[in-house]
Amino acid sequence: MTLSVDLSHRFGDFALDVTFEAGSGVTALFGRSGAGKSTIVNAVAGLLRPDRADITLGSTVFNDMRTCLPPHKRRIGYVFQDARLFPHLSVAQNLDYAARFGAKSKTRSHVIELLGLGALLSRRPATLSGGERQRVALGRALLAEPELLLMDEPLAALDGPRKSEILPYLDRLKSETGVPILYVSHAVDEVARLADTMVLLEGGRVARAGPLFDVMADPAAVPLLGVREAGAVMRAHVQAHGDDGLSTLRLAAGTLNLLGVHAPVGSEIRLRVLAQDVLLSLEMPTGLSAQNILPVTIKAIRSGGGHGAAISLDANGDALLARVTARAVTSMGLHEGQSLFAIIKATSVAQNAISGDTTLAFSPGP
Repeated sequence: MTLSVDLSHRFGDFALDVTFEAGSGVTALFGRSGAGKSTIVNAVAGLLRPDRADITLGSTVFNDMRTCLPPHKRRIGYVFQDARLFPHLSVAQNLDYAARFGAKSKTRSHVIELLGLGALLSRRPATLSGGERQRVALGRALLAEPELLLMDEPLAALDGPRKSEILPYLDRLKSETGVPILYVSHAVDEVARLADTMVLLEGGRVARAGPLFDVMADPAAVPLLGVREAGAVMRAHVQAHGDDGLSTLRLAAGTLNLLGVHAPVGSEIRLRVLAQDVLLSLEMPTGLSAQNILPVTIKAIRSGGGHGAAISLDANGDALLARVTARAVTSMGLHEGQSLFAIIKATSVAQNAISGDTTLAFSPGP
């Protein structure tokens, strides 16, 4: 089922004018504060009536020139940043309240198992951690049998440990429920881990949109993502775990050896390699401590307004991104179509840069 959004709205001096589509899986709306992310999801939910809108979910018209479907008829689940549970009800009662509005096909027990809520059922929201409250909020939204799930900065209020606690549940939610998700965030690590499609917003406009792997590896997206956060997302298969703590991952262009991968052998994972952690060499390097060396071809070079350049690389069909100085581009004679080698340190991929079919972790090393 596809969500189609075409809307414009004005708040004082700020004008929002966006068009995009969100298909199955997770579509992430990403942008700085004030880019228009929450306004979009509120319009989709029916909590805001835009100045102009054509919004449809499959064959259901939410908004057009004649229609503005009320929120309770949109079959949407909405998970807010602050959970918004009923404080006077137990977890079980919060879930049961939502289940009254849902169909019978999705059982309460399945949602409880999916989100690991069994041990929490008798507790009140005030006794839960932030991550536990968000899991209950997710369960409540799912039990209403939504056709679309909206998540507006659901992890923004959580600290690092609580965020790590809930991310595996979001992975399961994405893979097991089949409910399309529109996910709002300004955290690149969350988007890289969860999203299938990415919509980059800047100043109320869509700056880039498309499959996550393409958008993240686009040099033009670096200013929007931030130079320290920019980096490509790659798929890899776990080939082996060594006694020395290094795991061997198979990519299209070769192998990577990384620390602390706990996914089972044979599973597929995704990892984000920051552009600033990729080194380039004109020749096959020798005598390096870094053992991860991949043959690549330069697809595009984009120079920023400063002294750096973002370089899009083709690693036998996988996209990789490198950030180097403008001086390096000149001194190495870098140009589109050139073949060279990309070097990635085994300790450069951190814990929040990985996701897969199970609970995974990367150790950043010493």
